[in-house]
Amino acid sequence: MFSSLLMLLADGEGGGGGGQGSSFFMIALMIPMVLVFYLLVIRPQRRQEQQRQSLVSNLKKNDKVLLTSGIMGTVVSVSEKEDEVVVRVDESCKLRMIKSSISRNLTQEEALKKPAEQKAAT
Repeated sequence: MFSSLLMLLADGEGGGGGGQGSSFFMIALMIPMVLVFYLLVIRPQRRQEQQRQSLVSNLKKNDKVLLTSGIMGTVVSVSEKEDEVVVRVDESCKLRMIKSSISRNLTQEEALKKPAEQKAAT
């Protein structure tokens, strides 16, 4: 509906002056659309990717993690040279996987919750 209204406005402006006014109007509409696309899609995606990179780079031994498959475990070792981490799921079960398969660092989340709870208590 909104796009048809804009097309009617564009047709109304270009009545006697040729196509030059219409093309200027279309360019003037495209600039805000690109800006909105950037603000709603690209910028949040970049922020999410930065958070993901910090999650992967801040992994350390004994961190409790949640994997993308839903498995919870504890980090046993982190390889700095390779994109690899070993997670202990049970006493006798260790899994070797790539770092990107970790979706959340539960130890880090708990550490962030403690100061917030202390502020709320006072």
